[in-house]
Amino acid sequence: MMTKPVIGITMGDGAGVGPEIIMKALGDKSVYDGCRPFVIGDALILERAGRVVRSELQVRSISSLTEAKYEFGTVDCLDLKLLPADLPFGQVSAEAGHAAFMYLKQAIELANEGQIDAICTAPLNKEALHKGGHIYPGHTEILAELTGTKDFAMMLSAPKLKVIHVTTHVGIIDAVSMINPQRVYNVIRMAHETLQKAGYANPRIAVCGINPHAGENGLFGYGEEEEKIVPAVERAKQEGMQVQGPLPADTLFFRTTRGDFDIVVAMYHDQGHGPVKVLGLEAGVNITVGLPIIRTSVDHGTAFDIAGKGIADEQSIKEALKQAIELAPKRDM
Repeated sequence: MMTKPVIGITMGDGAGVGPEIIMKALGDKSVYDGCRPFVIGDALILERAGRVVRSELQVRSISSLTEAKYEFGTVDCLDLKLLPADLPFGQVSAEAGHAAFMYLKQAIELANEGQIDAICTAPLNKEALHKGGHIYPGHTEILAELTGTKDFAMMLSAPKLKVIHVTTHVGIIDAVSMINPQRVYNVIRMAHETLQKAGYANPRIAVCGINPHAGENGLFGYGEEEEKIVPAVERAKQEGMQVQGPLPADTLFFRTTRGDFDIVVAMYHDQGHGPVKVLGLEAGVNITVGLPIIRTSVDHGTAFDIAGKGIADEQSIKEALKQAIELAPKRDM
């Protein structure tokens, strides 16, 4: 018999909607049916969020996981006590940025120690993170550095569409220069291995081109597809992976949602993010691939404009928790 995985939910930026969507999500008993969740954050902020969303859940401040009960109706909070109870809603704050970093750092330490099986992250604010003294583009890069991971990628998962990225948080000119056959091959391999672990026997992988119409045999661009992508696709094929490309991005995402492929390898941020977000911000889940630990996340930001109003949609974090449960290593009782 398998035990339910222990999942640490990081609270994200306390001035954003993270605490509210966490309290809403943990008000759904099905979450507790699938895992043993707890929050890494500030109990006072979670309690405030509970009042905002009119939740009947009780927040329990704990200092160690040995105190966690994992009972529906009670939210166990590993309480780092970093923020004041009256932290302003919707404002960039150095202390909230620093706190969001510390929640994630604590989660990674617990995962490295084997105390938790997966991490699910609420959104942080990059400007606040930087003001707090932590100069990273986002969650993914923090996770990679603190786990010593050099080979990683961002995967977005939505109903009918999974996308993994060769480059992410860099400008478009830098992205094109960073794309090379080794990196493209690595991302194809990570896509293949990740989907195999999720139950796909032989994942069907489609690789985007860089230029319009994937260069159309040299008509567009300067031969980037032939130089940077084709060698990687050929290598993956020789190793038995079911991969096609480079293919025109303007039709590829439609073909994938139709069922032609299981995952798309996108070359840069907006090429992959745009189609996923058209399907709905509440439906997307962000998964960091290549880490030694499982990490899933909402695919939306801190939504400072609606923080404190109790109207933020919790569907994305519930989907992220479902993905974490599916991907977490299974333990015997």
